[in-house]
Amino acid sequence: MELKDVKAFLETNKDNEEVKNYLSELSKVTSEGVENYILTEEGKKWLGRHQDSFFTKGLETWKKNNLKKIVDEEIKKRNPDETEEQKKIRELEERLNQKEAAEKRQILLNKSLQIASEKKLPAEILDYFLGEDEESTMKNIEKLETVLNKQIETAVNERLKNGDYTPPAGGSDNNKDKDIESFKSALGL
Repeated sequence: MELKDVKAFLETNKDNEEVKNYLSELSKVTSEGVENYILTEEGKKWLGRHQDSFFTKGLETWKKNNLKKIVDEEIKKRNPDETEEQKKIRELEERLNQKEAAEKRQILLNKSLQIASEKKLPAEILDYFLGEDEESTMKNIEKLETVLNKQIETAVNERLKNGDYTPPAGGSDNNKDKDIESFKSALGL
């Protein structure tokens, strides 16, 4: 019997229940059959055409089910639930704190300018010596005064050693204080 004879038999007996059952058994799709088909060139082409649409459909489904929830959670994490009133209150508190800090700094600056003026320290550099509070600012100014006085004393001693300075005639202690003051002013201090 040849293949054409088998085909002819199946064609003539296509309404027979036994033949129908046999043919349906032969045409059943199995996972092994699908896997073998996908490994063929024709199967790879078919899968490539449909793979993007499967992925896109899956991604759209995932976005629909999950993305909004994830974005909302991240927004809540970065910006905890605040009503408009709470947000305005927080912003006002921040501005108030900034103004208070600026006022405190200005008060410290004014106080340090007054002390610097009394001690004849350069006012131009006082911004660098402002501390967190009045006590630390005063310590910084005292340290500045100590360092400047040492520098002045060193400069005076150097000048006296080199013989560049000739004291005025008379040699009284009052003149000595005036000379030191004039020397300080000559140095710009």
